[in-house]
Amino acid sequence: MKYKAVIFDMDGTVLNTIEDITDSVNYILKKYDLPVRSVDEVRHFVGNGARVLMDKAVPEGEAHPLFDQILAEYEAYYEEHCNIKTGPYRHIPELLKELSERGHKLAIVSNKPMGAVQELNKVYFGEYVPVAIGVTDKLRRKPYPDECLFAMDELGVKKEECIYVGDSDVDFKTAVNTGLKCISCLWGFRTKDELISAGVKDNFFVNDPLEILELV
Repeated sequence: MKYKAVIFDMDGTVLNTIEDITDSVNYILKKYDLPVRSVDEVRHFVGNGARVLMDKAVPEGEAHPLFDQILAEYEAYYEEHCNIKTGPYRHIPELLKELSERGHKLAIVSNKPMGAVQELNKVYFGEYVPVAIGVTDKLRRKPYPDECLFAMDELGVKKEECIYVGDSDVDFKTAVNTGLKCISCLWGFRTKDELISAGVKDNFFVNDPLEILELV
């Protein structure tokens, strides 16, 4: 065992959430007579939390006079509709089961609201992932290291005992800021070219979740 613990991002890494996010964004945009967004547009908007997502989705961004109201309504609506079309990526359940059986400690950290993160983790991965951390007013969102450090404290592991898995440049920066190696997965919301263009370096790139078993 190279690493005692593995910390996973959620969106685009263990769960394909993009359709529910897009549907929720568009529900709110329609409500305010704003132009809707495509799945591909939203795919490129996500990664830095709900405020950044809606800043990019709303034509005037934060300059819109009702932006804070729009954001609050999006967050509330999404939390109620976060598991309509969402599901694990292929081989993720098998990966988490095998890692758990091998004795690895597992956690999920996400820039989604804490309620949605814990609910989705409970539904899909609760048997194997005891720690699921989302955004709170006490933890700075990724790429700050706060969520990862909190997760490591909950798991009882040190930095050198842990590795991070994510699908975006935000995840890579999070790993760097936390002092961790990063496994960048290529089945999520970013292509390899997009990741490299955004500054992601080759700690590890993987095309299938089960490849992670050889790295940890």
